[in-house]
Amino acid sequence: MSDYQTLKLLRTLLPLFFAISAGSASWALEKASSTQPNIVFILADDVGREVLGCYGGTSYQTPHLDKLANDGIRFEHCYSMPVCHPSRTTLVSGKYPRNNGYPAWGSYPDNLESKTFAQILKRAGYKTAIAGKWQLCMMNKKRDHAARLGFEQSSLFGWHEGARYHDPFIYQNGELLEGTEEKYGPDLYVDFLIDFIEKNQQGPFFAYYSMALCHDVTDDLKEPVPYGPRGRYDNFAEMADQMDEEIGKLIAALDRMKLRENTLILFTTDNGTPKKSKLTYDENGKFTYENVVSEFHGAMIPGGKGDLTDWGTRVPLIANWTGHIEGDQVCDDLIDFSDFLPTFAEIASADLPEDLTLDGQSFAKRITSGIASPRQWVSAEGRGNKYFYKDHTWKLYKDGRFFNCEKDPFEKKPLNVTELEEDAEATYSALSKLISNSDEIKE
Repeated sequence: MSDYQTLKLLRTLLPLFFAISAGSASWALEKASSTQPNIVFILADDVGREVLGCYGGTSYQTPHLDKLANDGIRFEHCYSMPVCHPSRTTLVSGKYPRNNGYPAWGSYPDNLESKTFAQILKRAGYKTAIAGKWQLCMMNKKRDHAARLGFEQSSLFGWHEGARYHDPFIYQNGELLEGTEEKYGPDLYVDFLIDFIEKNQQGPFFAYYSMALCHDVTDDLKEPVPYGPRGRYDNFAEMADQMDEEIGKLIAALDRMKLRENTLILFTTDNGTPKKSKLTYDENGKFTYENVVSEFHGAMIPGGKGDLTDWGTRVPLIANWTGHIEGDQVCDDLIDFSDFLPTFAEIASADLPEDLTLDGQSFAKRITSGIASPRQWVSAEGRGNKYFYKDHTWKLYKDGRFFNCEKDPFEKKPLNVTELEEDAEATYSALSKLISNSDEIKE
């Protein structure tokens, strides 16, 4: 073959080669996208499992959440921290507060900003957004904080700066949002996420709905927080109804955009139900309160927020993914809040930073394949270095108290550890080693 003939053949074949290569690249990109589902993560505020009908609560109406559970997986043993801020730092980092430097209230460690679940998903090709509550900084001091932790879009109320419900005080992508007078914050938060999903429905996207509901109004503002149309603050039952309604709007938007078959929805809450909820603000600058007591499987259960008992830390968790998760499942796997980061990463086929040490264990295979989580125990902690380790039945606190939570769910009487039966003694020994190891790690 002459040089001329060779050159002519190359001119003929090269365009074909590049066309095939481009097609292969396009196919690979499409295939990668199809294996990365959209993720909608909903975190309600101050809602124990006794609030939801699907868990056996009868004091409130939660039809949208009940349907999510009936069409998906209802987890029976998910554990948060007993209050909001440590729950959120654990979620974002995959690490217990005691292994995270005990972040100061309303803060997040600067050295971990690049290792949050949002950063990990963003590096894997996800578009990321959050709306609602932040609580990891004072927004007026760090307006770009959500972006620094991986959220490309954000709409967050100014925690301890202004109202979160009626006439809300909102930072949208770091800038104060105007025109919120006579508006209802939860409507604006969910509308923001729906708009984000609409613009990114080709996916993959990660939408974090960090709800204001059902936390009561903030009590440290100089002026009374706006009442809204009722002429008083919403009581807990009204907020529970509104929580379910806002979630229903988000689900309806996913249905309208035909995204349910490629969208995993996870719902949980940051801690148990509050003991009391603020109702009004009188002329003397004092709040009036309403006790929160909920009917659960025929028993009246007072709120447990702030306690390390099951009523403060054992929270609902629902997973729903149309066409991928069979409905009507009740799961006894042990899950705690450090598990969400590795779970999101595995579901998204995202790489974890090589130098990231996690407390969490992924439960992704339970969602995708029905394979049980490897966890044998869970942990939660409160202020003052108080924490516990627990399996399904037995619970050991750092201070040595040991309970059978099936027989003593309110933890009224610790067991005498010198008089344990064989199975309890074996569990006590195993949990004691975990506590010893935790103390060694901190030291």
